[in-house]
Amino acid sequence: MMKILIAGVGNVLRGDDGFGIRVIEALSKDARVAQGVDLYEAGIAGIGLVQELMNGYDALILVDAVDRGAAPGTVFILDPITPEADRLNAVELHQSMAMAMAMAMADAHFTEPSKVLLLARALNVCPRQVFIIGCQPACVEDLVERLDPAVERAVPLALERILALIETLKLDIRFPQT
Repeated sequence: MMKILIAGVGNVLRGDDGFGIRVIEALSKDARVAQGVDLYEAGIAGIGLVQELMNGYDALILVDAVDRGAAPGTVFILDPITPEADRLNAVELHQSMAMAMAMAMADAHFTEPSKVLLLARALNVCPRQVFIIGCQPACVEDLVERLDPAVERAVPLALERILALIETLKLDIRFPQT
């Protein structure tokens, strides 16, 4: 059975930055979330997410507020594996990962997905399939506990996209060649 982690990233005290956490809350109440799917509220603690990945997952779906210059509430499905990371040779990649690890250790509360993924790759715990379900925020002000109405309306849409992605992932399981 494929093991999938869905991690909500963000801070619920900063308005739309709490989008990822709100989606995880909605998923936790949805009976359609299948066996083999773990939900994790990463909040702003990047190290905690990397530690969770050490439990071994086939796929990771990060849910976060992502500023792409679109209309607030727009939902994106992104592939966070950057082409520049794939172009680096082995020495540069190890140096890049070492720097990411040092930065992550220096600020354990910094959950920028790219840095968390670099650290997970350095520790060899990054799943081979990673996706970001992102939502364009309207406001990420301090001490605002509610989502903007457009972002609030995006929560059920993100939930449906995640459930569809889970089904696609389960159908696309790669079996070893004999």
